[in-house]
Amino acid sequence: MPGIILSVDQGTTGTTVVLLDHELNIRAHGYQEFRQIYPQPGWVEHNPDEIWDSVLGAMAAAFSASDVSPAEVRAIGITNQRETNLVWDAASGKPCYNAIVWQCRRTADTCEQLRQAGHEALFQQKTGLLLDPYFSGTKLKWQFDHIPGLRKEAAAGRVVAGTIDTFLTWKLTDGHAHVTDATNASRTLLMDLKSLSWDEQLCSILDIPQEVLPEIRGCSEIYGHTKNVPGLPDGIPICGMAGDQQSALFGQACFQTGEAKCTYGTGAFLLMNTGDKPVPSKNRLLTTVAWHIGGKTTYALEGSAFIAGSSVQWLRDGLQIIESASQIEALAAQVPDAGGVTVVPAFVGIGAPHWRSEARGAITGLTLGTQRSHIARATLEGIALQNVDILKAMESDSGRHLLRLKVDGGASANNLLMQLQADFLGCSIVRPQIVETTALGAALLAGIGAGMWNGFDDIAGVWKEDRTFIPEIEEDERQSVLKRWRSAVDKA
Repeated sequence: MPGIILSVDQGTTGTTVVLLDHELNIRAHGYQEFRQIYPQPGWVEHNPDEIWDSVLGAMAAAFSASDVSPAEVRAIGITNQRETNLVWDAASGKPCYNAIVWQCRRTADTCEQLRQAGHEALFQQKTGLLLDPYFSGTKLKWQFDHIPGLRKEAAAGRVVAGTIDTFLTWKLTDGHAHVTDATNASRTLLMDLKSLSWDEQLCSILDIPQEVLPEIRGCSEIYGHTKNVPGLPDGIPICGMAGDQQSALFGQACFQTGEAKCTYGTGAFLLMNTGDKPVPSKNRLLTTVAWHIGGKTTYALEGSAFIAGSSVQWLRDGLQIIESASQIEALAAQVPDAGGVTVVPAFVGIGAPHWRSEARGAITGLTLGTQRSHIARATLEGIALQNVDILKAMESDSGRHLLRLKVDGGASANNLLMQLQADFLGCSIVRPQIVETTALGAALLAGIGAGMWNGFDDIAGVWKEDRTFIPEIEEDERQSVLKRWRSAVDKA
C-alpha cells in the first residue's frame, strides 16, 4: 500500500526525522540539535519546549530536503530517549519543570536509601530493573518532592506526567492522547513486567500519584491523530511507539527468540529477544519489554557498555594519536594483532555484567615495541570484548547460544571492529543496509499500525542485509584473547 511513514527519533542531543516509503527507501532526513542543561554536577536536564521545537524543525528540514508532501504521510512513528521524563500542565501543555534526562544522577541518594530499606529485590522482581538513577521512577519522585505545589496540582487533576514519547504524542494530538507504550513504561521502575500495568505497591513506595501516569498501550496501534501541528495536516494517525533500543531491535527484524542486536554509539547497547516470558537475570542484566503487538508481549534481556565510540574519541582528543575518528580503522589495520596490548575502556566504570563503578580505564601489556597502531587495535578489541562479556551473560541467563548478532550505529561501519566482534564472539555479525535502525523500527511499527504491512513476515521480506562477518580465528586463539582480557579487567 503506497504512502509515506514519518519516523520521529527523539534522541539525547537532537531529533532526527526520517521519511520512508513502503519499500523502506529513505526519502529524506531532517535533524535539529537542542541544548543540554547542567544545573549542578551530575545533573542533566532538557527544556521540553526546545525538544518540541527540534521535532518541528527536523520535520520541516526533512520535507524541504525531499519531494515528499506532508499530505502523503500515512502514519507517524515515535522512538525516544527512554528514561527521560517530565511533568506538564494538563490544560495548557506548559511544562512544570525541565525534563530530567536519563543521564542525570541526582537521585543516587534516593536509590541508595531504597536499597538500604530492602526494596531492591522487590523492584527487580516486578520490573526487571535495578535501583539506579538511570530509570524514570526516582526522577519523577524527585519532581513531586521538590516542585512546590505539584502534589496539590496532581490531586486536582491539573498535571500529567510521562516520558518523552508521552509528551510528543500529547503535543502531536493537541492534548487529546495521554499514552505511553509498554517498552517505555518498562523503564520507569513503576510497571509490572507481567501484567503491563502500573504497580500500586511500587508507586506507593516512590510516593508517586498514579493518576498522573499515562495509559499503557501496545507498540503498534493508533494512539491519536495529528491536530494543529505546524507543517502537518490534521488527521494523520500516530500509530507506532517504542523506546530507542527496543525500536532498534525491531528495526533489525530480531523477531526470533535468541536473536540479538548491538547498537554502537557513545556506548554499546545490546538486547536479546527472549520470547514470550520475561527472563530474570542472574548476571545483573536488565529484563525489559521488547515490544507488545496485537495483545502479545515479547521480552528481552538488555546490557550496556558505558564506553564504545567515546573510546575512539579519547584516542583522538586525549592521546591525539588520530586526527579524526574515521582514521582508527586504517591505523589499527597496520598491525596483524595488538602485540599483547589490552585496552580496558572503563573510563566511567564498567557496566553489565560486572557493574563496577569504581573501575577505571587500563592499558596493559605495553613494551618498547608498542606503537600507535597497537593501541588503536587494542582499543577496538576492548570495545568488542566488553560486548562478549555481556552476550555471554545473556546466553547464560537465557539458556540459548547466540548464532548471530545484528549490528547498527555509527561504529558498525568499521569493518575491522565488526570482524573482531565476530572473531571474539565466535558467531556471525550481520550489518543491515539501513544502519539507522532506531528510526526504522518506529517506522515499521507505525506501518503495521496503519495497515501498510500485515506483520513480521512482510517486514522480514523488505529488511536488507549489507554484509556478514564470519569468525576467522580458531577456538584456542579466541580463548587466549579472552583470558588476557579477563586478566586486564581484574586489574582495572
